[in-house]
Amino acid sequence: MSENEATPPPASFEFLIASFIMQAQMQMGMFALPGSEGEENKPNLAWAKHAIDLLGVLDEKTKGNLTLEEKRMLENSLTELRFRYVQAIAGEQK
Repeated sequence: MSENEATPPPASFEFLIASFIMQAQMQMGMFALPGSEGEENKPNLAWAKHAIDLLGVLDEKTKGNLTLEEKRMLENSLTELRFRYVQAIAGEQK
């Protein structure tokens, strides 16, 4: 492994949730992609909704099988992302 190559973190439920959160946030234009300095970061709300919907599927399919901490992380993340998505839609319609 080269000096510039990062070691991936351990696979976990929390990391899976964080990955979907990051995808949704990036698609809503909340973060610039690495190497895209100076470029316009246009939101892609269809893909943001897709990432949020995938988290929703994960929430439905794991009901009753999560620790309290995992459940809270997933539910709180969904609530926040859905709120931000509605804000993004409203901002786009102006």
